[in-house]
Amino acid sequence: MSEGHDKMSTGCEIHKTNHSFFVPESHAERSFIMEHIKMKDMPANDRPYEKCLRMGPESLSDGELLAVIIRTGSRRFSSLKLAQQVLELNYPEDGILGLCRLSLSELKKIDGIGDVKGIQLLCIGELSKRISRRSAMIRSIAFDRPEAVVDYYMEEMRHLAQEHLYIMLLNTKHMLIRDVLISKGTVNASLASPREIFIEALRYQAVGIILVHNHPSGDSTPSREDCLMTRRVAQSGSLIGIQLLDHIVIGDNNFCSLKKEGML
Repeated sequence: MSEGHDKMSTGCEIHKTNHSFFVPESHAERSFIMEHIKMKDMPANDRPYEKCLRMGPESLSDGELLAVIIRTGSRRFSSLKLAQQVLELNYPEDGILGLCRLSLSELKKIDGIGDVKGIQLLCIGELSKRISRRSAMIRSIAFDRPEAVVDYYMEEMRHLAQEHLYIMLLNTKHMLIRDVLISKGTVNASLASPREIFIEALRYQAVGIILVHNHPSGDSTPSREDCLMTRRVAQSGSLIGIQLLDHIVIGDNNFCSLKKEGML
């Protein structure tokens, strides 16, 4: 074959020799070629499926794990490249943790992610939250300390964009009867009256209750409204014999127990 050269559709030049192809050294050209490598063209040892078979899922990077879930790429990008783009949506803050806060519309902004792949990724995020929550419940069956409550709710609540107020309904051994979402408020406040709270407590014959709500700002410092609501609920509970055991404010990987702070 005589020496010559061809141009790819992007204008990147690929030179031919009698022996092999080589990629020009510019960053743009290298990036273009790497993005368009199909999974079947990768060395077998580098493919996520084969790597998982050889070394187990714990050996895979976050991107490789997502590539296995995504399964197939698009006409432009391999599944591994799509996975890397998903991880970069919230870069550099969260990486894999950002998956729990992404919406379907945000995922679909990536060329190659449609409804099916987007829903797959959302379901993985939801599964991870449920597994974390269930594991916390198994480890801490009695909710008799703030850390047990935080283990149960942290992953679910720390990414929420609005305030959510839950009431935990407990029996005499501090075991969870059930939890109830009392209110879903604005970013600034979550409004609920003691009446709404104790209707649920009486309905399920709870002996004690714990209030749990999140601060979308990520800062778990109690607001003035948080403190006032805590006092109102505690006073109302004492009248009907249902004790408010604690009020936990969830931030982003931080929390505040109003009981520990001496407000109960």
